[in-house]
Amino acid sequence: MRIITISPEQFDRYAKRHRYRNYYQTSVYGNTMRKFGFNVHFLGITDDSNTLIGASLLIYREVFMGHKIAYAPRGMLFNYENPTQVQELAEKLKKILGKQGFILLKIDPYIPSTVRDHDGNIMNFNNQVNLIMANLKNAGFTHQGRSLYFENEKPRWESLVLLNKDIREIFNSFDKRTRHKIRKAANSGIECYKDPSKNINVLYNFIKRKSPKPIEFYRELISNYGDDAEVYYAKINTEIYVINSRKAYENEMEKNDQIAEKIQQIDITPQQKNSLLNKKMESDKLLNTYKNSMVQATNLLKDHPNGIIVAGAIVIKYDNSAFLYMDGFNKGFSNLNPSYLLKWRMIDDYNKQHLKYFNMNAIVGEFEKHNKFSGLNEMKLGFHPIVTEYIGEFDIILNNFSYNLYKSFGKK
Repeated sequence: MRIITISPEQFDRYAKRHRYRNYYQTSVYGNTMRKFGFNVHFLGITDDSNTLIGASLLIYREVFMGHKIAYAPRGMLFNYENPTQVQELAEKLKKILGKQGFILLKIDPYIPSTVRDHDGNIMNFNNQVNLIMANLKNAGFTHQGRSLYFENEKPRWESLVLLNKDIREIFNSFDKRTRHKIRKAANSGIECYKDPSKNINVLYNFIKRKSPKPIEFYRELISNYGDDAEVYYAKINTEIYVINSRKAYENEMEKNDQIAEKIQQIDITPQQKNSLLNKKMESDKLLNTYKNSMVQATNLLKDHPNGIIVAGAIVIKYDNSAFLYMDGFNKGFSNLNPSYLLKWRMIDDYNKQHLKYFNMNAIVGEFEKHNKFSGLNEMKLGFHPIVTEYIGEFDIILNNFSYNLYKSFGKK
């Protein structure tokens, strides 16, 4: 086995055929990171006949006195099931990279551990995962934990909506609450569209608190992925919002009056009266909600006659699938559920394009309804996705002396 440097073109050709391929392990992603302070290296792994048996994009920075920490985003493309090869790979990495000033390598292989339903029940289990974990451990990789929440680099839990069914069947598979929120958003005048100019000025205001990345990073990412990068927006058509909110208020007022008339009838039983009183209270609540919506809509029409953007998303298309890279919304309009309709629009679009699935990105592995990230899970699990759990993050020390020196200066 040899560790060599390969060209970006060689790397991409190899990566496109690998079972663990992903859009992070591409020269496009490497070029993006290169523009923002990272060094990039395309590493090849060959057997004795000089045939590539593995490859990886490594991104790295100097951290201390010429010492470097490298990261292989979504893991090295390699066969982790072969214990001899994993052991030899670790030895070669230490020998080659360790001499080049690298002190630590971080990987998070794109290897599924389990596939679950939206309730967290295991549907499929990778029967090689225990072997892979043991091979990495025996070769000197340290597992950094299998968090139910978030890892240090990439999500360990992702939610995927399969697109292999009729779109009506997909919609009907969502839970009742999600379908209601999608309809409510549409009735509130929210319209979703793909932005042909891919302008992210408005979107950045929704996502800048989620990540320290500057707006230039997202622009570079979108530019580098070209036609495979898409920007979506959800916008309130304020004129329609006024019309629909007034109509909803008037319809509910009519129902409310009818209930009030029935309550006044003297020939109804006490049980019927109690039932009507409960309906009246529910109707009163709805009337108040619709009245508030009507006021909000009227003010919005006055201030934003051409509409207002309230949610957006960046999507990367790769390997006949779509990946939600980043999304966000204006929290002042969360009651209108723009993110729900936006995701539904993307699901509909990608279903028409016959993609395999729409990856909605991170959730947490705690499926109980009450946890500190329950809002994130409720949003995505309501679409009844399948959930992929990956094996997690691993570190390997490449040069013990330099790494201990680095730690002794309080750098870790």
